[in-house]
Amino acid sequence: MPKITIIGAGGYVFPLRLIADVLSYPELQQSTFCLMDIDAERLDHNAALAREIIAYHQLPATVVSTTNRREALKDADYVIVTFQVGGLEAYKLDKDIPLKYGLDQAVGDTLGPGGVFRFLRSAPAYKSIAQDMQELCPQALLINYANPMAMACWYLSSFGIKTVGLCHSVQGTTRMLARYVDALYDEIKFVSAGINHQAWILEFKCKQEDLYPQLREALRRDHVFGNVSQTLADDKGNHSEAREVHSLYEGGQEKVRASVMDMFGYFHTESSHHGSEYLPYFRKNKDLILEHIPQRWDYYEVCAAHSPEDVEQFMQKIKSELKPSLEYGAQIIQAMETGKPNVIYGNVPNTELITNLPEGCCVEVACLVDRNGIQPTHYGALPAQLAAVNRTNINVQELAVQAALKGSLEHVYHAVALDPLTSSLLTLPQIRAMVGEMLEAEAKWLPEFH
Repeated sequence: MPKITIIGAGGYVFPLRLIADVLSYPELQQSTFCLMDIDAERLDHNAALAREIIAYHQLPATVVSTTNRREALKDADYVIVTFQVGGLEAYKLDKDIPLKYGLDQAVGDTLGPGGVFRFLRSAPAYKSIAQDMQELCPQALLINYANPMAMACWYLSSFGIKTVGLCHSVQGTTRMLARYVDALYDEIKFVSAGINHQAWILEFKCKQEDLYPQLREALRRDHVFGNVSQTLADDKGNHSEAREVHSLYEGGQEKVRASVMDMFGYFHTESSHHGSEYLPYFRKNKDLILEHIPQRWDYYEVCAAHSPEDVEQFMQKIKSELKPSLEYGAQIIQAMETGKPNVIYGNVPNTELITNLPEGCCVEVACLVDRNGIQPTHYGALPAQLAAVNRTNINVQELAVQAALKGSLEHVYHAVALDPLTSSLLTLPQIRAMVGEMLEAEAKWLPEFH
C-alpha cells in the first residue's frame, strides 16, 4: 500500500479532506499517511483528527507525523503539497500594501502582487522538496494544491520531478453551469483547456445537444444586461457538495464571467470575484467593482474567520458518511494504484499540448491517469482570442518563475509590472514603490532577495 506524504499537513481542514478522500476508496484503506508540518502543535492536532477518522470507521490505515521533511519524504509514493509560507501574517501584507496604492484584490493568491509574492515566499520550500525527492523518492508523484498554481508547477517542473497541479475550478464551474441550465451533471460532456483559473469551457453538451447557445442567452440576459443574483436549479445530488442553490462565491454573481464570455466567446473556470483580478476591466475603482460584484467575497476574511466549530462540523460530516469530494487527488492515487483509468484536469508543462501557448508554461488540460501515471492529452490551438487572454497572465507567471530561478530582483518588479490589473491602475514609479514596500515588509520570508 502506498505511502502518502502531505507537506503542510497542519493546514485548516483541507489536509483532512484529502485523507478522507483517500480512505473513501476501499482499495486505499491500508495506506500510510505521513503528515509533515513545521508547526508541531497544528500538526499534532490534525494527526489526532486523522487517527480519529480512521478509528471511527475501523480502517487499517496508518498515520505518522513528523516535523522533519526528509523523514516524511523518504520512500514516499505520493507527495501532496498544501502549505502557505508565511500564513495569514504574510497574506495580510499581500492584500493590504497593494490596497494602499489603490489595487483591491479579492483573493490575491494567483496573479498580481499577491500571487507573485506568495509564489516567491514558497519557491525556496519547493526547491528543497524537489531536491530531497530526487534523493529520497525519485519515482514519487508530487501533487501540488498550493497557489499560485501555475507559477508553482512551472517552477517545480524545472527540477525534473513528476508534478501535477490540482484545482477544483473545472469541476465546480461545469457543475455550476449544469445547474444553470437545469441539466443532470452525469449527462454533461464538456471540454476545457487553458491555464489554471483561466481555463476555458470550450464545449458544453448534454448528450448530443450543444448547450452553449442556451448558456450564452441566459448569462447575457441575467448578468451582462442585468445584475441579478441568479437562482440556480436545485441541486439534484450530483452537481456540487453545497446544497445552496447559489452562493456568493459561485453562481450568484456572474457579471464578470458573463461579460468575458460576451466579449471573447467562452466561459472560464474561475469565479467572477477571483477572475476579475486577472483582467484590467473590472476593478479600476470602487464603483466599477460594485457594478460587477455587488456583494464582496474576500478570501483573506474567509481564512481569518475559520473557527474550531467549522472543524467539528467537518468531522461530524466525515463520520456520518465517508465519501470522496470533488477533489482529484485521491482519484489519481486510486487510478495509479489499481490501474483503473480515470480522467482528471491537471496542471502540467506545456509540451505542445496547447500549441498557441508558450512551450514549457503550465497549462490545465485533460489528463488520463492509470498505472502509467499522469498522461496529459493534446488539445491543439485555442481560439486565438482565448490564447491571447491567457498569454497576458502567462507573462506574469514567466517573469515570477525566472525571478525565483535566477534570484533576479528586477524580474520581481517586471512580473508585477506586467500584471494586467496592476498596469491598468498604477504608473511604473508607483509599481516600483509598491513592490519595494512589499519586499521590505516580507523580507523575513524572502532572504534570497535581500
